[in-house]
Amino acid sequence: MTPTDKDEDRVLRLERRLNAPPAAAFAAWTDPARLARWWGPENFAVPMCEIDPRPGGRWETCMKSPEGTEHFVGGVYREVVAPERLVFTWAWRADGTPGHETLVTVEFHPDGDGTRLVLTQESFESTASRDDHGQGWTSSFVCLESTLTDR
Repeated sequence: MTPTDKDEDRVLRLERRLNAPPAAAFAAWTDPARLARWWGPENFAVPMCEIDPRPGGRWETCMKSPEGTEHFVGGVYREVVAPERLVFTWAWRADGTPGHETLVTVEFHPDGDGTRLVLTQESFESTASRDDHGQGWTSSFVCLESTLTDR
């Protein structure tokens, strides 16, 4: 953390309206086959996705960049309330060792015939890390929306 980073500056909050009901959006986050179809930034592949979406259940994914670099991330589900809310830890893994852990909360709010998805991720080591994750999630949401409309 740099001396100018305040706690509130290390929190990422994103909102996106999805053209699918909350149950479908929630399933895209909790079914491994569905998650693997959209997880990660655009043009990334997901060669490995293991999730156990229940409180205390572990999850881990591998995202593979277009250049072939593999990125492993995982954590533990803290809260699973279908189809309203998911809370899980998040830590990148290098050589099997988890790095800095953040907490991700995903809320699924009914919005007409769709869903207003609200993602909060906290507390990052730095605002730069927060910003990098913001770009990654924003790109991932493009993939999520595409997957939901392809149902």
